[in-house]
Amino acid sequence: MNDVRSHADDLRGASCLAVEATRGVVELVQAMHQTIGAGPGVLGRPLDALTRSLTGPIYGGIRAATQLVGTSIDAALGQLAPLLGESTPGSERDAILAALNGVLGDYLAETGNPLAIQMGFRTEGRTLVLDEAHLRAAIPDAGPKLLMLAHGSCMNDRQWSRRGHDHGAALARDLGLTPVYLRYNSGLHVSRNGRELAAMLERLMEAWPAPIDELVILAHSLGGLVSRSACHYGEVAGYRWRERLTKLICLGAPHHGAPLERGGNWIDTLLGISRYGAPFARLGKIRSAGVTDMRFGNVLDEDWQARDRFERGADPRTPLPLPAGVDCYAIAGTTARAPAAKLPSDGLVPVESALGRSERPLLSLAFPDEHRWIAFGTAHLDLLDRAKVYATLASWLA
Repeated sequence: MNDVRSHADDLRGASCLAVEATRGVVELVQAMHQTIGAGPGVLGRPLDALTRSLTGPIYGGIRAATQLVGTSIDAALGQLAPLLGESTPGSERDAILAALNGVLGDYLAETGNPLAIQMGFRTEGRTLVLDEAHLRAAIPDAGPKLLMLAHGSCMNDRQWSRRGHDHGAALARDLGLTPVYLRYNSGLHVSRNGRELAAMLERLMEAWPAPIDELVILAHSLGGLVSRSACHYGEVAGYRWRERLTKLICLGAPHHGAPLERGGNWIDTLLGISRYGAPFARLGKIRSAGVTDMRFGNVLDEDWQARDRFERGADPRTPLPLPAGVDCYAIAGTTARAPAAKLPSDGLVPVESALGRSERPLLSLAFPDEHRWIAFGTAHLDLLDRAKVYATLASWLA
């Protein structure tokens, strides 16, 4: 797969976002104008119809002009594409793109924006073509023990390398595993990514230039949910890679949700209480499906389908056990330096959520106690490079 990006495509994607942002601000201002101009609710909002009739044409004209500008920019960039040239993206661009997709990835995909990330497997920042000849050339030392690493929300495959350490490279060096890094749009629903990952793993296994004896998945944060989802959809589809999967290790995965997303849901609710605050509630609803899936830890289609993902409500999840026939492990980080009755989170994911424990027995994940481990004094991203975390991974995989 060609990783070279057109500069015109990047600019076109950015201009589309700018136009949509402008239109969103116009809609927000119009809603506030009409709300305020309609008068207090106790008066029956007598000015509502008058305000709408006066302001509607004005704001409609602004929106039309904005759309015209956007169309003109898009057409101009199309003409300029040959002059703007192409280049291979660096790690800085990849990081920005990953963060953007984490927050707005579902919108980017739905609108066909060129900035939307396409799922793929990568090594050393290069996307792999899933046929045997290309894989043999890209990974000449491909062995029978395959390690697939799945990154977290708003991150990418390159960010497994942190402070000079990469769990994948270290496990290749010390245990002979062959690492392949997943890159995906973390703003899409977890189940959508899970189903696509399941299909891609089957293609990878079919094209792998050596017989695969063992497949290991190492997943950080949201990647843990995507991996569990892929295991489920891989079973449903009868994919052969599920028979080769021997171990699944989750680092700080929000199996039962993350407080920050639940906090965002509370903000939506509180802003919606007041008629004057309601227009601002729209700002909270730009966050992606991948983010809202982390409210409770959704991994299946039925966890979110036919529901308003911004509406406050009880945990809707269908219980999904850990994949059968697989040794599953969970590592939780905590900022606490020593054991305590109630441990703080790693800054993003609560300890109990990362360990798969839930107050609802049917939702609890049955990680064996010896397969659970807490990294003290370790923040969420520190799980990627702490020596004690790597030592635990290596001991489980040795």
